[in-house]
Amino acid sequence: MRRSDLVLEWSLRACAALAALIVAFIFYFLLCESGDAALGIGLARFVDDPSWHPAAEAETGTFNLLPMVAGTLLAAGGAVLLATPLGLLSALFCRYFAPPTLAGPYRRLIELLAGIPSVVYGLWGLVVLVPLIGAWQPPGASLLAAMLILTLMILPTVTLFADAALVAVPRANLHAGAALGLSRFGLITGVLLPAARGGIATGVLLAMGRAMGETMAVLMVAGNVVQVPASIFEPVRTLTANIALEMAYALGDHRAALFFTGLVLLLLVTALVTLAARIERTHG
Repeated sequence: MRRSDLVLEWSLRACAALAALIVAFIFYFLLCESGDAALGIGLARFVDDPSWHPAAEAETGTFNLLPMVAGTLLAAGGAVLLATPLGLLSALFCRYFAPPTLAGPYRRLIELLAGIPSVVYGLWGLVVLVPLIGAWQPPGASLLAAMLILTLMILPTVTLFADAALVAVPRANLHAGAALGLSRFGLITGVLLPAARGGIATGVLLAMGRAMGETMAVLMVAGNVVQVPASIFEPVRTLTANIALEMAYALGDHRAALFFTGLVLLLLVTALVTLAARIERTHG
């Protein structure tokens, strides 16, 4: 092996080790800061308490996180359900249906969506989307608004991963399908999508992790009421919004409970990333 290749290899190894060390440090920091919550409050109270009304002392507060876990999963899951077919259809359109003069600008537009700051999405949702939903079904700031905003935010992730997975399908597979007389629809459903399902599934899982970790846009449109919603038109509060709203004045057990909230969110996202990596290894 040449010296330049050796230097590059060890540089990449060092960068990978540094990234892993940073993640481990974040996990350790959250674990240490939330230790008081586990010891002073008790893990069972994050599930059994009647509501979320934290106070400086564990004896006088209630710390139920389930409504915010439900709000996070419902908002992210609903966004994934909407963004997955839209992203997949967008990728198929760009790759196999759109003329080159349209496919390039359309792909650039999708990529532009990924670069828009989340606060801009939240501001648009607050002044346009929330009033529209409110005119239809008050109050407007709701789970539905959060789902729609998150759909726009994760659409580029789903689309670009799907596009990359479709490009990775060997051309020989397409030629074989065409030789069998399959129509374009038959090629897509019988050859392309089965071969690309691993990459598509990875993109969907990572998009859900992105949606679960979003803070500002969801905080601006979701209503921030701590409850398990009975319908998509009711307001919710997510784990990230809870941390952003209360960390500035939290003390004692309240502060430890918010760090525990961050630890729960980190574990959820880590589980999604691990599952995505396993799917990629299995179907890659």
